[in-house]
Amino acid sequence: MSGRLPRVARDLIEEIDNMIFFSTVSIWEVAVKTARGYRDFAIDPSVLRENLLKNGYQELSLLGEHAVAVVNLPHIHKDPFDRILVAQALVEGLSLITVDKTVAKYGGLIRLV
Repeated sequence: MSGRLPRVARDLIEEIDNMIFFSTVSIWEVAVKTARGYRDFAIDPSVLRENLLKNGYQELSLLGEHAVAVVNLPHIHKDPFDRILVAQALVEGLSLITVDKTVAKYGGLIRLV
């Protein structure tokens, strides 16, 4: 696990009773930003996805219901990737852990770590 990940996030991920999901949206974001040459995203998205699955993470697909839920979100964050992740968490009743203080302003199931 990355040393850049906050300790509290690592603890949540490693907690045996927690089922951990990753969104196809996150893989899509990595693919887009890798293709654009962003240094922080210099990873093959297929390798990332494969490793997440191999390590027991559950893949959360993007559904139309998630996309529709974006319309009801307050305009706190402009990034479409982050907004759809928030919508997915709310629709699915899942906690979303984030280091982004702006994303955390959505409250509810969104947890700043």
